[in-house]
Amino acid sequence: MTAPARARTSAELIEAEGPVLAHNYHPLPVVVARAEGAWVEDVEGRRYLDMLAGYSALNFGHRHPALIEAAHRQLDRLTLTSRAFHNDRLAEFAERLAALTGLDMVLPMNTGAEAVESGIKVARKWAYDVKGVPANRATIVVAADNFHGRTTTIVSFSTDETARAGFGPFTPGFRIVPYNDLAALEAAVDETTAAVLIEPIQGEAGVLIPDDGYLTGVRELTRRRGCLFIADEIQSGLGRTGRTLAVDHEDVVPDMLLLGKALGGGIVPVSAVVARREVLGVLHPGEHGSTFGGNPLAAAVGTAVVELLESGEFQRRAAELGVVLRDGLAELVGNGVVGFRSRGLWAGVDVDPAIGTGREIGERLMREGVLVKDTHGSTIRLAPPLTVTAEELRSALGSLEKVLAA
Repeated sequence: MTAPARARTSAELIEAEGPVLAHNYHPLPVVVARAEGAWVEDVEGRRYLDMLAGYSALNFGHRHPALIEAAHRQLDRLTLTSRAFHNDRLAEFAERLAALTGLDMVLPMNTGAEAVESGIKVARKWAYDVKGVPANRATIVVAADNFHGRTTTIVSFSTDETARAGFGPFTPGFRIVPYNDLAALEAAVDETTAAVLIEPIQGEAGVLIPDDGYLTGVRELTRRRGCLFIADEIQSGLGRTGRTLAVDHEDVVPDMLLLGKALGGGIVPVSAVVARREVLGVLHPGEHGSTFGGNPLAAAVGTAVVELLESGEFQRRAAELGVVLRDGLAELVGNGVVGFRSRGLWAGVDVDPAIGTGREIGERLMREGVLVKDTHGSTIRLAPPLTVTAEELRSALGSLEKVLAA
């Protein structure tokens, strides 16, 4: 008999990736093999508290029992039909997601970038069919320091040169204004403007939270100037900030929502454009589609995610535990932290550059059993699963304090 192959170590697996995987990521040197709730375990059995939660894709933690059960149940019945046929799971998913968000219609897709691309197409179609913008003249106003994905169209309106350099020529039709600046936004909108596309909180930029009243101002401006308000809630939505959506903090209802990440429960990629009927109603058969968008497995998991949010439990947890996170970070200001921004269970933490870069802080925290992700400079992001406990949060903050003091 042939002896079973020896399991490879973390170091061996990392080394094996080099020759065969594209080098478009620079992950922390941890190889995750198992996970449950807010914790992950590497190949050697070392445990880490996950304070990133897949950039909010794991809002409900790793392997949430209700989501795993929904996936297993659907796997035994039907996984894919394509949209050439109807399936018995899609109607309920769309009905419940529309009701949760207070909008009318759903366009199911797979990834967040697909949702953004779809939203751009819908906005342009609306501009031509409804607003009467001349053909091929529609513009979309976006914010500097945005992050909406990495497709060629989306990086065309990024201000991050790392995302842009080497990928031109770029797609025209976008105007970039400073974030959190209503006057600049007003000046950029004209008769060709199809939509204003913004993140209610800019995640990749370092969890930048706009001034109170900014989202209300965007809503008022777009309504007055006759263009759409598109809110990209792919990272900020579905419980992360202590409300179902980040726009809910100002009781704002946009014309179109872009959702993803947590909508798939960390199990399958699920995204969606959710909008008013007169907006999504501009699409007709053959004008847009996706083989996997709205597949039965995705719809089953997405419905289970919506059901978790319908109870309000996770929104309350994020709000209550967000106070623990905020207060703990406040105690570190002046002790290695020069500033932070937080809303619910989401924070951008600016570390004193003299202590280290965000990457270096992430590596030191990894050695303490805590996983985070750096962003620009010496800023790290904290976005634990909404299932995290107060004790686990305080433990992570204690590890951060130790790393900063060292």
